[in-house]
Amino acid sequence: MADLAGQRVVITGASTGLGAGIARVFGRTGAELILMDRDAPDWDVAGVNATFIKVDLADAEDTEGAINQLDGPVDTMIHNAAILLPEPIEDVSLKTFRATLDVGIQAAFQLSQAVWSGMKGQGGGALIFVSSQSGIKGFVDETAYCAAKHAVEGLSKCLALEGEAHGIISCTVTPGKPMHTPMSERNYPPELKADWIAPDLLAPAFAHIARSRDPALSGQRLNAWDLSQEHPL
Repeated sequence: MADLAGQRVVITGASTGLGAGIARVFGRTGAELILMDRDAPDWDVAGVNATFIKVDLADAEDTEGAINQLDGPVDTMIHNAAILLPEPIEDVSLKTFRATLDVGIQAAFQLSQAVWSGMKGQGGGALIFVSSQSGIKGFVDETAYCAAKHAVEGLSKCLALEGEAHGIISCTVTPGKPMHTPMSERNYPPELKADWIAPDLLAPAFAHIARSRDPALSGQRLNAWDLSQEHPL
């Protein structure tokens, strides 16, 4: 198992919601965090070994600029950032569709490619992509979001195959429980809001993946709630 205290971990969408929950938990392990988001973290980063990089992941050039600030190999890359703006197909603008896919899959590709050689050089690493039911099913008014999540599922499977010879694992993680996040506040129906949980409770799953780098997890679609119950910090 890799020591989390010695890891450099990139987390996108780390200012709020699940990304912030993951960052808080990783921060307590002593990992070195590189937090990427459009907005500064809305949580207290005091005492956490973290660097914040302001970036619009929908913009390829801006994403490249953020990548250029990484300054060294990365042990774990967690791509959590996403856009969900539910609209009927006839109302979805090309701008919204492109931005949703650019954050969801374009940035996922750019970041994975950027950290790949460093992971190979140090003998391994972990690529973790946050997915959802929208990655395997279709939902009304989620044309762009479902397309992005389906693409992430395919990307992860390919990277798992390519990474096998280099100790690099790749997997997708779906929450497994309703989460209380800014995105869910906007989009959850009342019955889901009644049962939502703090995203920090799902973060141990990500820590386990980063720590274990278990080849059996690579190429899989994992349930964060179940994995967090099995491997609490």
